[in-house]
Formats: sequence, structure tokens, C-alpha cells
Amino acid sequence: MTALGRYLVGVATVATATLLLSFVLPSQSGTGVRLALGIALLVQAPLGWWLVRALGTERFLLVGLALESTLFALVGVLMAFVVIEAVVLKATAHEVR
Repeated sequence: MTALGRYLVGVATVATATLLLSFVLPSQSGTGVRLALGIALLVQAPLGWWLVRALGTERFLLVGLALESTLFALVGVLMAFVVIEAVVLKATAHEVR
């Protein structure tokens, strides 16, 4: 199986499992999970394939950025954004109540 085939099988498996999970959750939670799945498929799936294609090369982007430093920075920034979102949501939840 090619790298593309393995990637598509992996994405399809996660998407199917997530979709099935969304139907056993309460209505509002299931809707949120399906929305998150759609966003992830639109954003992360193409970025993930971009990463997989870069495997075995020394460059991540066409402009010639080093793979390791670019990926570590990308993961770090994305995780920092997730932490910021959690902090803001927690603070906002206290304000709403």
C-alpha cells in the first residue's frame, strides 16, 4: 500500500470512529463532535498529508525550511493556541455564570 493509501485509511478510520461516537452522545454533544470532525478534516487532513509527503526529504516547505525545526515550532505553536483557548474558555465560562 502506498503512503497516500495508508494515510487515507487512517483518516477514514478516525473519521468513521468519531462519527459513530457522535451518534451515541447526547444531541448537543454529538453536534459539536461532528462539527469538530468537519473542521479537522478540512484543516488537519491536508496538513497531515503535506507532512507525510515531506517524510524522507530534508525540506518541509518549497521555500526550503528545515523539517525538524519547522515541525517542532508548528507543534509548539499549535499546542500554545490550544492552551490559550482553554484558558479563555474557562474564564469566559465564569463570566457567563
